[in-house]
Amino acid sequence: MDLSIIIPLYNEADSLPELKAWIEKALEGFTYEIIFVDDGSTDGSWRVIQEMADHVGHDGTTVTPGLTGGPVRGIRFRRNYGKSAALYEGFAAAEGDIVVTMDADLQDSPEEIPEMVRMIREEGYDLVSGWKKKRKDNALTKNLPSKLYNWTARKVTGIKLHDMNCGLKAYRKEVVKNIEVYGEMHRYIPYLAKNAGFTRIGEKPVHHQKRKYGKSKFGMSRFVNGLLDLMSLWFLSRFGGKPMHFFGTSGILMFLVGFVMTVWIIAAKLYHQANGLKFRAVTDQPLFYLALVAVILGVMLFLAGFLGEMVSRSSTERNNYQIKERYPLNV
Repeated sequence: MDLSIIIPLYNEADSLPELKAWIEKALEGFTYEIIFVDDGSTDGSWRVIQEMADHVGHDGTTVTPGLTGGPVRGIRFRRNYGKSAALYEGFAAAEGDIVVTMDADLQDSPEEIPEMVRMIREEGYDLVSGWKKKRKDNALTKNLPSKLYNWTARKVTGIKLHDMNCGLKAYRKEVVKNIEVYGEMHRYIPYLAKNAGFTRIGEKPVHHQKRKYGKSKFGMSRFVNGLLDLMSLWFLSRFGGKPMHFFGTSGILMFLVGFVMTVWIIAAKLYHQANGLKFRAVTDQPLFYLALVAVILGVMLFLAGFLGEMVSRSSTERNNYQIKERYPLNV
């Protein structure tokens, strides 16, 4: 099978039939499956998915009700878990050589998929991300925050993508089978792929449509959450397997700063006292308490690093490495 099209959705019943027809028109000549992941919809989206799965497939054959293997497959959550959970289950179910993700709101154009597939097959990319160069969203609530978010993501991750969070992406099958999408980390799948060793990441400008049905499911809080998730991913990629390098170094530096400040305060007091100069008691100086706090924080950070190292050493995945290939094959 050439492609697996994974479409996470939440309350998008009105757009699904139109989206399926659009995909069929755009992907003539490809063998593919469409995997709709219903993230706890309450508007009848699952009924629409069932009807499409039980209908005639893109190759003209009738899909037997209740059986998998046809052009439309469905996964339904009992409640709303979020887009990352939907993508995780979709990736696990995907069988195509190339996996494509897109949103269900008709803002992503399936007509972009053949070129993204070509870039993977012919140009050797592991992942191709869409770039909504001309967005059809509100400039104040989405466009400007999105530009700031993507600028920050480029600086932190080192991945030169203009639109890290674009829902329209294409991947080699190996990529989605070797990354774990959790929490709200769907925004940083290219970074997850890079950390897993898939560094051939490309970008394609894609046409962006105005939303036709319903309304966006994401509010302004996604930008704050996205920044926090980016910090978490950066820390895990840099120090996830060696927490002592971060906490231990920070703790030692903090302890040394506090220790030097304490020694300087005491030495200055003794010098003034020995020479008959005016001096203040050590405990009357605010700087002494700042030095004391620095020493205590330094010790606590060092202990946090030590405990983190113990947890890391006990992890069952501490030696879980991404192996690209072996030669000879029996090694």
